[in-house]
Amino acid sequence: MNLTLDLLAPDHSGSITAVHATGMAGERMAALGLMPGKRVSLLRRAPFGGPLHLAIGPTELMIRRADARFVVLDRVHRGRFGHRG
Repeated sequence: MNLTLDLLAPDHSGSITAVHATGMAGERMAALGLMPGKRVSLLRRAPFGGPLHLAIGPTELMIRRADARFVVLDRVHRGRFGHRG
């Protein structure tokens, strides 16, 4: 099942299969660790369309929902980093 990061539910994780951002946005995402093959977990969503709080390994970061739409996920599971709970 493929979906974009902005649609991932809190307390779920998925494997990044593609990042469709280009230019500086793509470079910024790569610098933050949002690259194909990485596993990302959604910790929480800010209200009113605010940013998403993510974890990639031990690193936590926040990104705008508009940027999260460029990140495609597969192998989505409940729990951080795919640990079922």
